[in-house]
Amino acid sequence: MNTPPAVLEAKNLIVNYKQHCAIDSLNLRVPKGCVYALLGGNGAGKTTTISTFLTFNSPISGAVLIEGESPHANPDLVRAKIAYLPENVALYEMMSGVENLTFFCTLAGITITREQAQQLLAESGLQDDAHGKRVSMYSKGMRQKVGLAIASAKHAKAMLLDEPTSGLDPSAANDFAQRIRTAADNGMAVLMATHDLFNAKQVADRIGIMKSGRLVEEFDAHTVQHDELEQKYLAHARGLA
Repeated sequence: MNTPPAVLEAKNLIVNYKQHCAIDSLNLRVPKGCVYALLGGNGAGKTTTISTFLTFNSPISGAVLIEGESPHANPDLVRAKIAYLPENVALYEMMSGVENLTFFCTLAGITITREQAQQLLAESGLQDDAHGKRVSMYSKGMRQKVGLAIASAKHAKAMLLDEPTSGLDPSAANDFAQRIRTAADNGMAVLMATHDLFNAKQVADRIGIMKSGRLVEEFDAHTVQHDELEQKYLAHARGLA
């Protein structure tokens, strides 16, 4: 079977942060249509990995690649091909969901009508009566859906998520996971850093466990059982593996 080309790839990646080796010889790949969930405790290197794809950190050696090209050599790649959803999506509080979406599209050089903005928000799961309300009235889950709409409008090749379900109630987390799954099924590559084992098992195709900057185990999410994943995760967290 031919291996599909990677949209996101880390190759022998080494990154230092404050004179500490934050990423140690990391190799991972995320092809089109794949959700890759990166698990690990605080300080494992998950956020640093995502930050390096976004060019917030520079490699000591090795590389991150977006469709085979280095974003550090061509930073415009990040803006053109990647959507980023942090734990807390930064939106303008006094603007509505439609206005935020339209504004961020304009920054990306994309022109959309109000009707197109409403359609994108609806497809991302934001209820119709919230489209015109100020973001200051939104829950965290609603803000995340505006972020998804921005990613859809950009026609991003890949999405980077950092703890996207942190602070969401179970219903909102499940809904968000389904939206991410739909984005991948439509061809987007998704790299998601999370502590949430249940969400990772629910939405991901591949799961990796990081510890001390190293990728210590990888799983096919469709074949690993939740109990097995939990045991492996805890064994690494407790220094037993």
